[in-house]
Amino acid sequence: MKRYEVMYIIRPNLEEGVRIALVEELNKILTDYKSENLKVDEWGNKELAYEIADCKKGYYVVLDVEATTEAINELDRVMKIRENVLRHLVIARDEK
Repeated sequence: MKRYEVMYIIRPNLEEGVRIALVEELNKILTDYKSENLKVDEWGNKELAYEIADCKKGYYVVLDVEATTEAINELDRVMKIRENVLRHLVIARDEK
């Protein structure tokens, strides 16, 4: 397993229940694939550097996780097809 940092931005106008369900759904993908040390840091609504899909703000979520390649590939696939995820980025962290 490798250590990854994942950041994604959710539409800011979602109801709280929908937003919480989306974050839990994405986290569940990682736990279903036996990922370890999942740390979720919700930054909340922040101003975007530029407008994305008619949104000037976004709800930021940052994950720090040790996961398999299959888990990250599935998470990436799901985030690409979810309308409420504006942008996402996955970075493999160096192990030193």
